[in-house]
Amino acid sequence: MKRAVTLAASTLSLLSLATLTACGGDGEPDNATGEPRPSASRAERPTPEQQLAKLMVTEADVAGYEVTEPSDDFVLAGSTDEVTLDEPACAPLAYAMNQLPLGEPEADLTRVVETEKYGDTDTYVTLTAYAAGGAKAALADLREAVDACGSGFTAEADGTSAYDSVTAEEPTDRAGDETVAFASTTTFRGAGHTLHTQATRSGDVLAVFFSVNGMAIANASPSDAELPPPVVKAQNAKLG
Repeated sequence: MKRAVTLAASTLSLLSLATLTACGGDGEPDNATGEPRPSASRAERPTPEQQLAKLMVTEADVAGYEVTEPSDDFVLAGSTDEVTLDEPACAPLAYAMNQLPLGEPEADLTRVVETEKYGDTDTYVTLTAYAAGGAKAALADLREAVDACGSGFTAEADGTSAYDSVTAEEPTDRAGDETVAFASTTTFRGAGHTLHTQATRSGDVLAVFFSVNGMAIANASPSDAELPPPVVKAQNAKLG
């Protein structure tokens, strides 16, 4: 977790769509073979990656914010396989706070949403698409992890990320089919930091929001990185 999040997950290193398959008919039978012809809707059906690209929040949706791709230079891990934990039950929390997909997704996409104000909070938005039932199962695992990991945990990959506590909290925006929200705390050079995460399920798509003040962590200044309501509401509105 190095991006602004290696400033948090390097607190974390510094600490050492509704279903994505659109329904389409089988088309009319081919008179010559008797086999159904592929319908135009099936031939043009977008991939899960294309669906997520359309669903991702953009600058047009959130006035006053910039939406950019996260840098590969600041990642805690390239995949969930690279992350080890002292408490395996807490794995979904580590993944959610490091822009790693939960469960067994078909596709995922992450963007960073931030203001132009220097030192302000960065919010990571990760959309993840699943086969039928996958998103519900992934969110259930996350909810169980929040309940099980109140006393904190440690994640290791490119550095060590120690979390002091995890607490369930009210969502910034309650939308979609179900929502899980939690706050985690961490300490760096004597300064305490509160990080906020929310996951919203809409059909078979999950939207995971994670906010961190990387500049405050780097400067060992206390921080409480609240999720920005305009960003969360705009993204949830696009999910439907």
